[in-house]
Amino acid sequence: MINSNVNALGIIFPNSYDSMVSDLVTERSMASIPFAGRYRMVDFILSSMVNCGIDNISLIVRKNYHSLMDHLGSGREWDLTRKNGGLNIVPPYAEKSVKIYDGRVEALASILTFLKSQKEKYVVMADTNIAVNFDLKALIDAHVKSGADVTMVYAQQELPVEMRTAPTESRDMYYTLDLDGDKVEKMRINSSLEGVQNVSMNIFIMDREMLIDQVGYAYVQGYIYFERDVLAHQLDKLDVRGYKYDGYFARISSMKSYFDENMKLLKDENLDGLFGANLIYTKIRDDNPTRYIAGAVARNIMAADGCLIEGEVENSILFRGVKIGKGAKVRNCVLMQDTVVEDGADVEYVITDKKVTISAGKEMKGTDTYPVFVAKNKRV
Repeated sequence: MINSNVNALGIIFPNSYDSMVSDLVTERSMASIPFAGRYRMVDFILSSMVNCGIDNISLIVRKNYHSLMDHLGSGREWDLTRKNGGLNIVPPYAEKSVKIYDGRVEALASILTFLKSQKEKYVVMADTNIAVNFDLKALIDAHVKSGADVTMVYAQQELPVEMRTAPTESRDMYYTLDLDGDKVEKMRINSSLEGVQNVSMNIFIMDREMLIDQVGYAYVQGYIYFERDVLAHQLDKLDVRGYKYDGYFARISSMKSYFDENMKLLKDENLDGLFGANLIYTKIRDDNPTRYIAGAVARNIMAADGCLIEGEVENSILFRGVKIGKGAKVRNCVLMQDTVVEDGADVEYVITDKKVTISAGKEMKGTDTYPVFVAKNKRV
């Protein structure tokens, strides 16, 4: 790990965009959704913060946080077990001021006392719906050099269809930016425009004292959302800059995008784009290497440690401890931790949650546009 500290603390919001993958978050948050064989979504932004030297990181959780706390523990794998700073998980009702929040303003208002007591000059804030290996040191340097009040990270991409067409009542807000050079002139909320746009990655940096002032004022005014209620209405007063990210990232905005983004990692260029720059840290599970029994066939797969393969697997992501029985056929699947596909089963375009069992001889097939999902602990 990089040991040189930067003058910034990190704040992560683990429950943002939960509604977009409701099946995956019945017992967990967006932050603890398994991804890429052995990781959780939170690992990517958390590792990015640690790799740039941020060693004071808070996660303000809203609900379904047991899985996240189990995964993160004391923060040892990220070198965040420290006397000062380190990893700080803030659950609802941990203190009188910490309540179940709706938006980022309410979440930050619940930890204002904590923010006031810290020494770092800057605050880096991020959600966990994007898997990215981000050079936050470059972002901090660009922010300091520009003298901006707020710097927002964006990527140029077409908005996923599911983001543009989701029902309003079940849609989390997303933001696109109109830029003049690098200055943000306008923020569009839940844009339905087609074509390539400057889509916010929900990574921000700003001065800690300014954040305290802005959140304190917004909270007493009854505001809820930081981007919509604070930034969008003050673009003529605040110097808000955009920071373009050109690297690889995976944005989770639906079950289909979750499937697609996992499958993209079967291509070397995407795998290198996500893991090639700096290490991504995760919880260690001591297990044997994957074993391929005589007669097993494996083509274009990503298999984590602890797997046992006796059948045929192709174009699939296997998380830790997955077992594929004799004569079983698995194609184009994402199988989470400790899934068992028994002898002779035939599955294609299937996503299983943890500890699912596909019974011997069963056939289960989705399609590339609509993969079948099996919930945690189910036996089919």
